[in-house]
Amino acid sequence: MPLTVGTAGHVDHGKTWLVRALTGKDTDRLPEEQARGLSIDLGYAPLDLPDGRRLSLIDVPGHERFVRQMVAGASGIDLYVLVVDAGEGPRPQTHEHLEILRLLGVTRGVVAVTKADAVGDERLAAAVAETRELAPHSEVVAVSAKTGRGVAALLAAIARAADEVAPRGEERPTRLWIDRAFTIAGVGTVATGTLWSGSVGAGDVLRLEPRGREVRVRSVEVHDVRVERAEAGQRVAVSLRGVDREDVRRGDALVAAGSYPLSYRLDLLVEGDEIPAAVEVLVGTAAVPARVVRRDNYAQLRLSEAVVAARGDRVVLRAGRTVGGGRVLDPAPPRGLDRERLELLRGGDPVSIVRALTREPQTADSLRRRGILAPGELAEGLEGLAHSNNWYFRPEWVAELEASVRARLEARLEADPLDPGLFPSELLPARPWAPAVLPLLAVERRDGKVYLPGSAPGLGAHAEAAARLETDLEQAGIAGARVADAQLARHLEREGRLVRLGDGLAVSTVAYEHARRVLLDECGLAGSITLARFRDLLGISRKPAQLLLERFDADGVTRRVGDERVLRRGARG
Repeated sequence: MPLTVGTAGHVDHGKTWLVRALTGKDTDRLPEEQARGLSIDLGYAPLDLPDGRRLSLIDVPGHERFVRQMVAGASGIDLYVLVVDAGEGPRPQTHEHLEILRLLGVTRGVVAVTKADAVGDERLAAAVAETRELAPHSEVVAVSAKTGRGVAALLAAIARAADEVAPRGEERPTRLWIDRAFTIAGVGTVATGTLWSGSVGAGDVLRLEPRGREVRVRSVEVHDVRVERAEAGQRVAVSLRGVDREDVRRGDALVAAGSYPLSYRLDLLVEGDEIPAAVEVLVGTAAVPARVVRRDNYAQLRLSEAVVAARGDRVVLRAGRTVGGGRVLDPAPPRGLDRERLELLRGGDPVSIVRALTREPQTADSLRRRGILAPGELAEGLEGLAHSNNWYFRPEWVAELEASVRARLEARLEADPLDPGLFPSELLPARPWAPAVLPLLAVERRDGKVYLPGSAPGLGAHAEAAARLETDLEQAGIAGARVADAQLARHLEREGRLVRLGDGLAVSTVAYEHARRVLLDECGLAGSITLARFRDLLGISRKPAQLLLERFDADGVTRRVGDERVLRRGARG
């Protein structure tokens, strides 16, 4: 699997010297860089590992003025080499570069503690310990580019880190972010960059975006070696037929025609608490001013000019300094922030293929271009999907979900025949699509719960206990009896065989109706009734009389006014 590794670290910590020791190539190519001994732009070199693999290496500038260039180089890399001067230790750009790598989702790499020859053993050990705290999941190697100490160990550590890099994921159409363009006599305009996805070869016809121009690839090189086709993850140089150097700039992208939208807005899952309303958005190799509209952990970036973006892209947000970043959820969203739509996209939910993301009709091709669908997910378009309330689902997944739901309901029926139903929230994830998928399942819905078809609450092994309870209630009369099994009481109440009061008491339906008739007659004569009068009329103690009145309040028969109850309108009958 082709991989690209990028350097990171504070200015003058020895990144370029280290690259020279690792690759034998000086990546400071500009006269100003060579004169000042300071990296200003990106540098590139092939990196050969001990096991024979060849990686592409990008050397980035470390000065705070050139963070744009650093992000342009770090975007698309697979792993990093963080460089820390043994004498100085981590410095401001060390921390900022590490934060940028985190925002870009680059989690694998190694730390090189450089200039090990210039400090004593005690200081070197302290620097190694300090960097281990800074990057606890990365291997730390002390190295000297001047003497060669630790270079072999560093190469071995890079190889181990490369083994841990996850595959790039689903295949996507060709996209090459351009970070440099120049002219070679006899060849014409050459554009270089990291190939993010797909492949590119001589004769391919691509789109130069956001220029909106069709271009033909004349030839392709990987580290000065001509190749028939370059693959994702490689550093690539392509010569373009009939294109002037002035027509190509950093931040443009070469893409497969019709595969990516031009984005003037981006919906993000955002990271960062103090993101101002105006930022510079760094995506790929592009840097574009934008306005931020934020809601909770989502934000919409309204860009001053178009970029080529796709779902899942990582962006960095800067406002004089790095203030945050995020992951693109929708590269061509409607203007408003729809939380339900964003929650669906945030989950990357393969279950719900798509909800209509705008008011306009959707097609499989348009959804795929926006990165909502992976290639091959909907070969036959939307027609084959189960749909409900403007949500679309794969039929195979609906069948799997139905089997899971039925298994849960069968277990519930066996464990609790008195109450075999479950609420939808107990069966389905708390996702916006849950209400829409429920009608597609072969289940019954009654009183807000979900049941197996044909199933109903039943006594089962509780029949004997139910008979005893009804006998107790008949004997207790209007005073009521205490019920130990609340679940059994609820079941019998649903069947109209008792009435539950508070404090674990219940009365038979005959007793309840008798108490209700006494209440209605007294209120009809006197206009109201007190607790003491109700107690005396029924000939029972204060506690059950009070619980009966509270139940009548709850049932809408009476309402309390001070120490009295009066009938609600329509209660007599």
